[in-house]
Amino acid sequence: MNLRILLATDAWEPQVNGVVTTLRRTIEECEKLGHEFHIIDYNQFKTVSWPDYPEVKLALGCYEEVRGIMLDYEPDAIHIATEGFVGLAARRVCQEFKLPFTTSYHTKFPEYVSARLPVPLSVGYAFMRWFHKPSGRVMVATPTLQKDLEARGFVNISPWTRGVDTEMFRPGLEPINGDLPRPIMTYVGRIAIEKNLEAFLKLDMPGTKVLVGKGPQLEELKEKYPDAVFAGPQFGDDLARYYCDSDVFVFPSLTDTFGLVITEAMATGTPVAAFPAHGPIDIIPGSGAGAINDDLKVAIEEALKIDRKNVRAYAEKFSWRACAEEFLRNLEPYPEPAKTKLWTKLRQLPRKMRRKKKETA
Repeated sequence: MNLRILLATDAWEPQVNGVVTTLRRTIEECEKLGHEFHIIDYNQFKTVSWPDYPEVKLALGCYEEVRGIMLDYEPDAIHIATEGFVGLAARRVCQEFKLPFTTSYHTKFPEYVSARLPVPLSVGYAFMRWFHKPSGRVMVATPTLQKDLEARGFVNISPWTRGVDTEMFRPGLEPINGDLPRPIMTYVGRIAIEKNLEAFLKLDMPGTKVLVGKGPQLEELKEKYPDAVFAGPQFGDDLARYYCDSDVFVFPSLTDTFGLVITEAMATGTPVAAFPAHGPIDIIPGSGAGAINDDLKVAIEEALKIDRKNVRAYAEKFSWRACAEEFLRNLEPYPEPAKTKLWTKLRQLPRKMRRKKKETA
């Protein structure tokens, strides 16, 4: 059966991050399988920027419009990808009309907020538990994250793997780093406080540290670490060349739930060094494609010894098609009788809305 899927998300293009990449590639693979998507994202509404992070848009007051879009579309399944204002509006519609839906946990939102605002982690996780509690399935990228969330009181958690484009990210690309002193240690991602970049930048090691990306901490870190190379945001083949021309990819983040950049680097044959945090701890141990250690310097030194052919071979195990197929399986969290009621409920929505308007008139 080909599905009509409604996706609500606060993360979408032109943003460049792992959430957007995951959603876009999942949609592409699902569409190849014959499924249809209707996307509700922040671009469709009036927005304001997060105070210290202009790339993040907040769709304030979007509930009425989100409800209208959801009523006009007749989905077989509803997936809410983020916990922002678009996600909150879609969740409210589903709760109001008792529509089943699924969610995904892409970002360690409580840690993200606590890094910027004086908000205790306990408050952030209380909000996240509340948001995801009605979800038929909460999709997560790794077993470690699943165990962590279950220990924090989350329920209905299911795995949702990730993939990598092994055609774009491949070995043997033309060098891009010029005559920079080796070894070249590269980071790709947001230049932001939650990425723990100073744990990497402050290391006393020979060679060159290269950071690819942009973000609110960019100018501060440029001034503080003048010996590092800040290459700015890179895309497509140029991004692949930065991965490929590196001796080791360094992932210092403690707050990511997976880290797509890890598998992108591996696909070019570049080994990865990281802390034993969510994401790396599920991807790297036993892979022969990287090293993790509580001492990031040790992890880098160990990663530099790895055969790049083994790294590429490991990356080839990741598939966006497998990611899409797992996503589709997760859209069916309810017993068959409950799922057949979804169409009935959706068809009754316009009638319920008209009745509600008459009652309040």
